[in-house]
Formats: sequence, C-alpha cells, structure tokens
Amino acid sequence: MAMAAWKRAGVCLTAAAVVVGLAGCQDGDGGGSKKKAGASSGSAAQSRTEAAEVLQAAFKKTSEAKSSKVRMTIETSGAAAQGGTMEMSGVQGWDPAVMDVTMKGGGFAAAGPGAPEQMRVIMLDGVMYMDMGAEQAAEMDGKRWVKMDFKALADATGDPKIQKQMTGGLENMNQDPAQQLALLLESPSLKHVGPEKVDGVEAQHYKGTLSFEEMIDANTSFDLLSKEERDELVATAEKSGMKGYDTEIWVNEDDLPVKMVVGMTMAQGTTKMTSHFSDYGAKVEVEAPPAGETFDFMEMLEELQSLGAGGTA
Repeated sequence: MAMAAWKRAGVCLTAAAVVVGLAGCQDGDGGGSKKKAGASSGSAAQSRTEAAEVLQAAFKKTSEAKSSKVRMTIETSGAAAQGGTMEMSGVQGWDPAVMDVTMKGGGFAAAGPGAPEQMRVIMLDGVMYMDMGAEQAAEMDGKRWVKMDFKALADATGDPKIQKQMTGGLENMNQDPAQQLALLLESPSLKHVGPEKVDGVEAQHYKGTLSFEEMIDANTSFDLLSKEERDELVATAEKSGMKGYDTEIWVNEDDLPVKMVVGMTMAQGTTKMTSHFSDYGAKVEVEAPPAGETFDFMEMLEELQSLGAGGTA
C-alpha cells in the first residue's frame, strides 16, 4: 500500500493528540471561578476583581452561545517542534460537544510519504472520525474514514488510571472557549491589559498565569484521580520542566471572546496555541460518516499487531 498501516495510525494519533491533548489544557471547571485568588491589596486587587467580573459575564454569554466558528494555530519550538506547526479551522459546538474542522500541518508530514496534506476531523458523541482521503479509500475497500472511540480505547487498555484520564475528558474534546474563560478566572495574576483591535473588532485584552498544580486544582477532569495519582501527575510535570500556562483572552463589546492564546513551557520546548472565534451561535450540523465508509481504529491496531513492529502494508 502507498501508506503503511503504521503510517495511517501515526496520522490518526497526530490528529487525536491535537484535539484531545489540547482539550485537557483548556478544561476549566465549567462554572466560573471555584476559589478566591491569593491575598493581594490596593489597585492590583481592584484590577483583578474588575477583570474577573468581565470574564464572568463573558463566560455566561459564551456558555449560552453553544457554538462558534474557530481558527486555531499550534506552534512549537525546541525539541517539541519536530511535528511543526498545525492549523485547524471549522465549526464547533459545546453542550453537546461536537466539532467539524479541517486540520493541516507538519505533524501529518512526519508520518511519511502518502500521508494526507490535510484532514477533515469530526467529533460526535465522544467519537472522533478522521478523513484519510481518496487514496486511503482505494486501499481500504472504499473506507476513507477512521473511527476512534475513546471510551472503547480506554476500556481496551485494561488500565484503570488510563481509563479515568481518557474518559474523564470526553466531554471536553472540543476547544470550548467558555472552559478556557473558567480556567483563566482561577489565575491569581489575572489582569486587564487594555483595549486592542482583533480581526477588525474592538476588544479588551486580559491575561493571567496558572502553575501546573493550580491548573490541576481548577480542572474537574482530574477530580477522578486519587490524591496519590494527582501528586504523581504533578511530580511528573515538574520533572518534565512544565512551568505552567500563560493565557491571554480578548473579549469584544458583546462579552464574547474573539481571540485566545495559551502558552506552555517545558524542558523540551514551548507550545503556543492561538485561537480566533467568530459567528457565535452558528448552526452546527455534525453527522457521523456512513458506516460503510468507516474503518475502526481498534481494527487498525490489530492490523499493526499482525504486521509486527516493523511491518509494512
């Protein structure tokens, strides 16, 4: 085949890492700030209070909107940059969580010759569908879509810890701007930067920083873990050089986010995610691909096992 089974799997995992991995970074508590920031005084405290009031209003408006168009760029530097820059654009919905986007970038090229230059990705009911293109369909009896059911994958591992981590974030698998607002509200350093124009729209710029441990405390997906598991996760992050999350949000006059930037620093490099949002309330009609055109990722894993570690299809 023009694309070996392991290359197809690599492309799928690249797409999944972008959608699911980033969702974990963007998961707030789903209801605004859970705790008060650390002690501060004077104008700094007043500034944070005023910023929090604006973002609370933005959280409410964004939650009610339930959908938007999104355009995202993920940039990496250092050793983490081997996958290159990834771009994603399309429509998304939250409550319920759905997504229909097109992804492209260096991460796919890393899978080798025959990998698609871009890929359409659909998220629906906790399942991710990836369009591998016409070439894939010709090689797989007309099946161009790969289906990745995360709950099924979690169950297949037989590892309770992995199951908790994977299924705990199922409802957050799209880049929900309301959740990022909730997370930023937890930042003790939250502040108002000032007015700026974004995509031709007047907006107010806010920013804040969360340590990895503060992010864990604010993220309800990690409530499924025991104290020992949480401590282990924090220790692992510290060993990897994870410094925390720097978040910036621009809110327009309608109390809706028009741009978000999330930066992460680790020992192997940095990651910066820049998202632009528009058309809040846009109609999102997402349907799963026909079953006859779909190939299950679990079957792909079985195929890889039959081929062996170095096999080609």
